[in-house]
Amino acid sequence: QVQLVESGGGMVQAGGSLRLSCAASGRTFSSYRVGWFRQAPGKEREFVAAISWSGDSTYFEDSVKGRFTISRDNAKNTAYLQMNSLKPEDTAVYYCAGRVGPLRTAAYEYKYWGQGTQVTVFS
Repeated sequence: QVQLVESGGGMVQAGGSLRLSCAASGRTFSSYRVGWFRQAPGKEREFVAAISWSGDSTYFEDSVKGRFTISRDNAKNTAYLQMNSLKPEDTAVYYCAGRVGPLRTAAYEYKYWGQGTQVTVFS
């Protein structure tokens, strides 16, 4: 069992940046792949980015490529989502999730979830 807690959300003007953190506790964090997802009001939860246990492999949804980066520090049991050049359409609740096994982009493939952190981008 692993517990995940997101932080770092907030309100930012379009073009600005935010850095989300996902702090893990419980079982060995380094054995988990971490994904970031987001859910806007009235929309389904969608994949944003994922990172392998070592950090060597990452994967991004097309709309965030070149703007978002994902990283992790296994010594600190924390994963990060750096979001730059934010757009109003990035507004959503952002969730981090963990799974054992290969990187996946489907939400149902992730067993462990945080409670989410709100990101609001205004123009």
